[in-house]
Amino acid sequence: MAANNFAGRLKNFFGLRKTVSEELFEDLSDLLVEGDFGAAEAMKTVDELREICRKEKITDPGELRQKLAGLLETQLTNNIAGSNTVLLPDALAVILLLGVNGVGKTTTAAKLARLYRDRDKRKPILAAADTFRAAAIDQLKIHGERLGVRVVAHQHGGDPAAVVYDAVEAAQAGAGDLIIADTAGRMHTKAALVEELKKIDRVVETKASNTRYIKWLVLDSTTGRNALAQAETFNAAVSLDGVILTKYDSGAKGGVVYSLMGELKLPVVYLCEGEKYGDIRPFNPLTFTRAFLSLD
Repeated sequence: MAANNFAGRLKNFFGLRKTVSEELFEDLSDLLVEGDFGAAEAMKTVDELREICRKEKITDPGELRQKLAGLLETQLTNNIAGSNTVLLPDALAVILLLGVNGVGKTTTAAKLARLYRDRDKRKPILAAADTFRAAAIDQLKIHGERLGVRVVAHQHGGDPAAVVYDAVEAAQAGAGDLIIADTAGRMHTKAALVEELKKIDRVVETKASNTRYIKWLVLDSTTGRNALAQAETFNAAVSLDGVILTKYDSGAKGGVVYSLMGELKLPVVYLCEGEKYGDIRPFNPLTFTRAFLSLD
């Protein structure tokens, strides 16, 4: 886990307190908001922590910090438990990557292809369904060449659903068992986003009705609360299955993870911490929470 200045602030916050007080709870709520928690989520968390403290008669700030860690970890673990992230063995899966421009969707698609190929022995196909940017198509082709992974692509300006259609056909013909589709990063209007994805939905449903179909939103973790706003827009439009956070090595505070899960019930499934293909790892609630609170 990358070093995080905010985690250091949290550590100092608890280290400088001599006893548990109402002032501590109020200041902690403010600090969590600064760390990209939403105000409602911060207040809810602190209220739960206050109740735990009252019941267990906790007076030591260090012990309170450990209780906060347990509370946050439980919140994340409970949310992940119901997420649609499992790829069935010996069955075709389609992963649709969504998100605005600049968050790293194309690179994330390549990272997932390598991860599933090497770890799970899947045979991925990359689908260049971002047909609005010629550079995105070219970039995905380069990734495919480097990884030795098949790429299905059409001409710039083509129909994204047609790209997914051809990728499904290729998979059914034996070319692969996992399709990872890179979609356009324009900030859609909700109506346009819904219509575009409905076409892709129809392709998957009619061409491969028994397919595991997953929609993941890719978010830049350094954008803080703006990432939550993006998630709200996309989730309302297409009903997401989870989130992949990129650029977590660039000073992200991390609190938005708890808001994504607390406010939207969206699990974070992967963290990306660099540009290399191996810089992706499954989200671990315990590891993440201990890093967020700078617990050794």
